[in-house]
Amino acid sequence: MDVSVDGTEKFVIGVDYGTLSGRAVVVRVRDGKELGSGVFDYPHAVVTGELPEDTAGAAGIRLPGEWALQVPDDYREVLRQAVPAAVAAAGIDPSDVVGIATDFTACTMVPVKADGTPLSEVAGFADRPHAYVKLWRHHAAQPQADRINALAAERGESWLPRYGGLISSEWEFAKGLQLLEEDPESYAAMDRWVEAADWIVWQLSGNYVRNACTAGYKGIYQDGRYPSEDFLAALNPQFKDFVSTKLEHTIGRLGDAAGYLTAEAAAWTGLPEGIAVAVGNVDAHVTAPAAKAVDPGQLVAIMGTSTCHVMNGTELREVPGMCGVVDGGIVDGLWGYEAGQSGVGDIFGWFTKNGVPPAYHQAAAAAGLDIHEYLTELASSQAIGQHGLIALDWHSGNRSVLVDHELSGLIVGQTLATRPEDTYRALLEATAFGTRTIVDAFRDSGVPVKEFIVAGGLLKNRLLMQIYADVTGLQLSTIGSAQGPALGSAIHAAVAAGKYPDIRTAAAAMGSEPGSVYTPIPENVTAYEELFREYRTLHDYFGRGTNDVMRRLKAIQRNSVRALAGAGASA
Repeated sequence: MDVSVDGTEKFVIGVDYGTLSGRAVVVRVRDGKELGSGVFDYPHAVVTGELPEDTAGAAGIRLPGEWALQVPDDYREVLRQAVPAAVAAAGIDPSDVVGIATDFTACTMVPVKADGTPLSEVAGFADRPHAYVKLWRHHAAQPQADRINALAAERGESWLPRYGGLISSEWEFAKGLQLLEEDPESYAAMDRWVEAADWIVWQLSGNYVRNACTAGYKGIYQDGRYPSEDFLAALNPQFKDFVSTKLEHTIGRLGDAAGYLTAEAAAWTGLPEGIAVAVGNVDAHVTAPAAKAVDPGQLVAIMGTSTCHVMNGTELREVPGMCGVVDGGIVDGLWGYEAGQSGVGDIFGWFTKNGVPPAYHQAAAAAGLDIHEYLTELASSQAIGQHGLIALDWHSGNRSVLVDHELSGLIVGQTLATRPEDTYRALLEATAFGTRTIVDAFRDSGVPVKEFIVAGGLLKNRLLMQIYADVTGLQLSTIGSAQGPALGSAIHAAVAAGKYPDIRTAAAAMGSEPGSVYTPIPENVTAYEELFREYRTLHDYFGRGTNDVMRRLKAIQRNSVRALAGAGASA
């Protein structure tokens, strides 16, 4: 395919917005070669304790538990910093860049005015928590999600089975309803409830185009329509026109151009004004083309702070506990399935920060290893089951297949002899058991998993990858690119710029070849089968209503926090 107009090489930019940073990659259109990258860490990271003083204008504005916010200008700063850095690292002439595309965490929501200005940047709203970006892992809308699910089940809403029977507190409607009910003034001032994936494209192109991926998976958009006004009014009369006044907008097909780079965005990035800006996308779904995984049965797990599992299928199936199935949600012409785990790398990180004594950190430093590498080295010498532990990977709730963010983590079998490496390995295994649960749900519902491909930051842990292969019984391959989502975005940019006719063709030319391959070890598969049965027993006991102690503990915790806050206010 001719990818140039004047005999020179042409390039595209992929920008991947993660939970803590944004990264840009320069990619050659002809063959997908990655030539340079730049990373920018969000200055405000994830806002969980209190609003930042430099944006709210006053310190001490506390956030309730289970809140997770971000500051929208951190996203713009990625364009100002990471994109020019990537271009400089690549050593290319910016005039040879023909397109840019972005991907984002989801469901990450931005309340904005009609011109796209975030509500947190509007005078009088900087000290209101609900005016800020609600990050994907904001789980404080669980009560609203519970009501949505109960009402949808009671009414037999046709869209509910497309989401495995339950929608998540992470998604657009639950978060929007929470905003209405907890801060009606901010809700009234908000003109649009926008996925960050679309907001950043709006900043680049000046056009607001709603992408088909998040509309389907996070916005309950099925068969050309959203939940009805009658349904929304039954949730809350003031929520009746949520779709028509706050959410509904023109939907763009993945790989199409949403618009063209504005003069302002050209100044931010150093790229030519007028180049194609692709319709937005989600970090997980955009990775499938980067891994050349666009055929049915190829499951891609994007493993980082959380894990998202995406796969194409030829037929529509209702899979219990899935995040959604969307026509064309990954590539045109196939049904795109999504599942996920809310906590994976986050769980490992939490444990190393809070559960590992200083002596281990000192030993790791002395060995020239980070703490994860050190614990992995110790855990690698263990026989399967030697630590005597089983863990549930619910420290950030359960996204699939239980879809319940009131659930919490659990470790069974600890004794006075339990060591940090024992617990660390048990947590690695727990996340693998969570993925096995998802794979089984797909298969049991008639959506067979034929290949297992891993992308994301965790693929570097060889012990973890072998555990996943042994637990699932599937041959596992890792994507050859260290920047899978950004490469996937670049592939979409090439299509939006007209350099390839569709995503499949672009993926074949630009996608990454496999990195490492892990084959299940038969004796390990047998050993893990026994442990997995124990995991499933705990999974069903605590997750399917036999014992709701985790939910009760969350309620006790909330009541205690409210009482403490009330006492402080009185004082």
